[in-house]
Amino acid sequence: MTNLETRRFAIDAITALRIVRDDPGIGARHRLVGPAILRSHVLSMLYREVRAGTLDEASARAQLDGLAGLKIRLLGDRVSRATAWKIARQLDWDDTSSAEYLAVASLQADALVAGDPTIAAAASGIVPLATYDSLRA
Repeated sequence: MTNLETRRFAIDAITALRIVRDDPGIGARHRLVGPAILRSHVLSMLYREVRAGTLDEASARAQLDGLAGLKIRLLGDRVSRATAWKIARQLDWDDTSSAEYLAVASLQADALVAGDPTIAAAASGIVPLATYDSLRA
């Protein structure tokens, strides 16, 4: 698959929030996938911003609504969970939540767009990375 429009991209929570803020239409232009935990991670990110005073609550709630309307397939099936477990063990991580992004990407996507530097660094050898700009193309 050489045409970016025909590719399926896995995204992390940072990328999902960036899409909601910058260009919600990306979900209509590309096939997006992520783990089911993505929505909870975005919720936590927005909550932290409100608590820190860098975002007002009304804007945060509007962005949550934008996330709910984003066209993305969220996965939390048995195979995804088992793959996340395996990846977390392989990377010697204490937690599986970041591994869920890598698992979904390896199982369901052609490339991963990760704003989280830990997830991006761990992707090497597991799944190809793509840039945020490739989503906007």
